Amino acid sequence: MKLVALSSSVVAGLAALMLAGPHSARAGEAGSPPIDSVEESADIDLLLSRMTLDEKIGQLVQRMGGRSKALNSRLGPEELERVRRGEVGSYLHVAGAEPLRELQRVAVEESRLGIPLLFSMDVVHGYRTIFPVPLAMAASWDPEAARRHARIAAREASAAGIHWTFAPMVDVARDPRWGRIVEGAGEDPYLGSRMAAAQVSGFQGNNLAAPDTVMAGTKHFGAYGAAEGGRDYAGADLGERALQEVYLPPFHAAVEAGAASFMTAFNALNGVPTTGNQALLRTMLREDWGWQGLLLSDWRAVEELQAHGVAGSRQDAAALALRAGVDMDMVSDIYADDLRRAIEADPALLPLLDEAVRRILAVKRDLGLFADPYAYHDARREAAVMLADSHRQAAREVAEQSIVLLQNENDVLPLARDAGRIALVGALADDALSQLGSWRAQGQEGDVVTLRAALEAAHPGVIYTTGVDTRSDDASGIAAAVAAARAADVIVVALGEDYDWSGEARSRSSLELPGRQRELFAALAATGKPLVVVLMGGRPLAIPEIAEKADAVLMTWLLGIEAGPAIVSALFGESNPGGKLPASFPRTTGQVPVNYDHLPSGRPADPDLSQDTARYMDQPITPLYAFGHGGSYTEFAYSPLRIDSVSMAAHGGSTTVSLDVTNTGNRAGDEVVQLYVRDPVASVSRPVMQLRGFQRVPLAPGETRRVSFTLRSDQFAFWSESGGWIVEPGVIEIMVGSASDDIRARGEIVIEGSAAGSIAPAAIATRTVLQ
Repeated sequence: MKLVALSSSVVAGLAALMLAGPHSARAGEAGSPPIDSVEESADIDLLLSRMTLDEKIGQLVQRMGGRSKALNSRLGPEELERVRRGEVGSYLHVAGAEPLRELQRVAVEESRLGIPLLFSMDVVHGYRTIFPVPLAMAASWDPEAARRHARIAAREASAAGIHWTFAPMVDVARDPRWGRIVEGAGEDPYLGSRMAAAQVSGFQGNNLAAPDTVMAGTKHFGAYGAAEGGRDYAGADLGERALQEVYLPPFHAAVEAGAASFMTAFNALNGVPTTGNQALLRTMLREDWGWQGLLLSDWRAVEELQAHGVAGSRQDAAALALRAGVDMDMVSDIYADDLRRAIEADPALLPLLDEAVRRILAVKRDLGLFADPYAYHDARREAAVMLADSHRQAAREVAEQSIVLLQNENDVLPLARDAGRIALVGALADDALSQLGSWRAQGQEGDVVTLRAALEAAHPGVIYTTGVDTRSDDASGIAAAVAAARAADVIVVALGEDYDWSGEARSRSSLELPGRQRELFAALAATGKPLVVVLMGGRPLAIPEIAEKADAVLMTWLLGIEAGPAIVSALFGESNPGGKLPASFPRTTGQVPVNYDHLPSGRPADPDLSQDTARYMDQPITPLYAFGHGGSYTEFAYSPLRIDSVSMAAHGGSTTVSLDVTNTGNRAGDEVVQLYVRDPVASVSRPVMQLRGFQRVPLAPGETRRVSFTLRSDQFAFWSESGGWIVEPGVIEIMVGSASDDIRARGEIVIEGSAAGSIAPAAIATRTVLQ
């Protein structure tokens, strides 16, 4: 919706009407007739015409109904009076079919206009049934797994009265020091785009008005994941090309998937705080992309425009955010307390206020709240769906898909069922709370099956000892761990980070194992017993000593309530790990960022130190584990590429690339086939490779299946020097393989002519067919 230019006289007239006329709250409410019917209230323009200025502002206000650990705790008499006066449009940190039904009843039956409230919560990777953290789900390289999780999360959350989740988080993150990397899909914009679209689809379903769906809240718009030094809330300084090609595509994919709401980022982009960035929010997102959903600030982000130094007062902050296009203020009460004065000072804000109210009312209509405000408040449905058996089974299956086999020397894994005594070491092996990850919604520690519980149930000869804790310098448990290891036939040690090492405000300056875990690992390795590392946590870690001395390493992230059974299944080969890394693992913290799709250099990195090249003198030129890396208990062979047309027109052209993949081993397994492209000669330097397609392929022993990728010409566009997407003529290299550093087949196509691109290429889904 583009803004309609209004003459100064019209604006002044509107201001006089709203501020002093019969619809003014200060002039008395009797002049505005009540709205008596649900059908009438669904007419947004009619409803808007009957609202006072204060009632309009009230729709822009989101308040806390409690805290994340004390839901509904603030819903006292004073808060209910706010609802009756029409001063609130939404609550967060609330839940429960029955308590929220009563709160909704007050809104629709006791306020003058009867406008329903929006209830919201951070339902990020499950509501009661907690799935793997989002970074782990991205390691599945299976958008259907992400969609499936979101569908179940929506089913449970909606049954508890929730209309709106603040997910998916789609920020591309290339610095694993940033704690919130755990909430997204990692370093790549194409993988991130596919996971973003899948989650939007899962949360919102085919009909947002269905009572088992919730509104997706895609976050954090801008470039929050590019925070300087990986420090949460820090600013991002980016060139326009990096912004358009890397950080924005997952948001555009969410728009294409129909995301009903977005959330702004806390940080500033190139010196302009996102929450007050009119060029980014109103011009790009709303006008250029055509998105007209509900735009919400992050927690107190409107208020923080003052701390950023771009607003001199709360009134200025209110005006700046509204001009930028922010529809709703999360909990800072800037709109509630200061927007009226801003409008009095500048009546040109009035049409912007009406736009914001229309968008909020529109999502309430689309959710079906005007038709049936109590559809989300069925206590019987709430009791029936929570932690249902089918939900737990799905959580286990997605957890199994998310495990990555980083290495497996001499085929130590899978363990035999008669493996003898197993020394299970590590506090994380028995840490139920950590498996819930950050943003655990209503997940409960008692719902979790830990690695220790699952392994002891599956194997009779388990000797468990804590060893050391991730947050302690106490090394006294190492001696007991070594004694247990010497008494066992094989060692399984859980190492990594607990849940509170990653998440919001959980950035780390070091990616090495915290606490005394490296000492514990060295002592266990010195026993000479077969050593399996189960690596847990919410980010890539720098673990060169483990890579050097461990026999096998499983990256299991934080897998949710079915973590233990999923890991045990992988350890004993009942499931075959097929996950791939969504972010590169550096050798040391100082190596970051080490993303796979870097730009070429005039002096590309060379392992020969006698050459002056783009490298660190004290490290190899490669990451420890590359993007897309992940092993299996079987082997896969790739055929040469088949390209149906080696040339395509720059405008509207396409070609299909296909190949056969064969399981040449004796175990069933999944292979993630990855397609990368490169434009070797262009008007601007292009990355050495870029992901443009993938497919997870299940294969029985000896089975062959064909994978076909259909590529469109606009998927080879890039952001030009003059701005805008352009497709240039020339050769495009096609690379297909098992990882970014394990390419198995190559080919070329030629682009003929030039053309303007459409949207960010990474946001465009490649049509993939598995036969």
